Amino acid sequence: MNNQTVTPKFLLLGLPISPEHQLLFYTLLLAMYLTTVLGNFIIIILILLDSHLHTPMYFFLSNLSFSDLCFSSVTMPRLLQNMKNQDPYIPYEGCLTQMYFLIVFAAMESFLLVVMAYDRYVAICFPLHYTTIMSPKLCLCLMVLCWVLAMLYSMLHTLLLARLSFCEKNVIPQFFCDISALLKLACSDIHINELMIFIMGGLVTVIPFLLIILSYVQIVCSILKVSSTWVFHKVFSTCGSHLCVVSLFYGTIFGLYIFPSTNNSTVKETAMAMMYTVVTPMLNPFIYSLRNRDIKEALIRVFWEKKISL
Repeated sequence: MNNQTVTPKFLLLGLPISPEHQLLFYTLLLAMYLTTVLGNFIIIILILLDSHLHTPMYFFLSNLSFSDLCFSSVTMPRLLQNMKNQDPYIPYEGCLTQMYFLIVFAAMESFLLVVMAYDRYVAICFPLHYTTIMSPKLCLCLMVLCWVLAMLYSMLHTLLLARLSFCEKNVIPQFFCDISALLKLACSDIHINELMIFIMGGLVTVIPFLLIILSYVQIVCSILKVSSTWVFHKVFSTCGSHLCVVSLFYGTIFGLYIFPSTNNSTVKETAMAMMYTVVTPMLNPFIYSLRNRDIKEALIRVFWEKKISL
């Protein structure tokens, strides 16, 4: 019982890099974070300012950009601060807070990808009824439902973790407060936590992923009935961006949490965590803007109107 104590702070090991490379990686990560913020912010502003983008598809995309921006902001400022000040400690309350928001935006990303897949399914398989089915009221309800479910899911894991006691060992081999790493430091019984991660984690990651696959199977079956190269190219250009984002996000999540390798090293786990917390939110705006003609045209229109007004 003497070893069971509430740890006042945790030690984040951060990135496994040598001291002589600290400045280089700090500059690189700062540039990546600023790119993430700027890229997602531009997507949000374009969708707000351009009336041509006031459709369900871009309404969901703006929420995805906002979620990506917040998702990256949960971990990157703390990581950059620790690298600059060489202060890797984080208070217990700060660790729980960071974990809560990290799970919120990770779950939100998963839910949004499902909603966006459903939107593409309706647009391609039921084009004549698209505006009727994807009404503004339904879109708003879907967004509210996604945010509520994400916050409840995160609150469940946070409250279950808050009831645990932690031993004297307080080293987290990551650059953020990862729930799996925190559970390894607990002295209390963690069977309920692990059970909820298995059950609820499956509901939040595996089932949405299967629903996305199912929607695209339906889309492929629908376009195969139409022997038109133009239609196939149009569908691919519309859905290609979404499939790229799905592959990036779920690929790293499954590799790190759902189907982890038995010989995963700390370096490999850190690299995979960097992929879905830093790289994916940074790449999403580029994926959607480079593969999306509407975004390019909206960018030209907005800048042209500003130029004329000036």
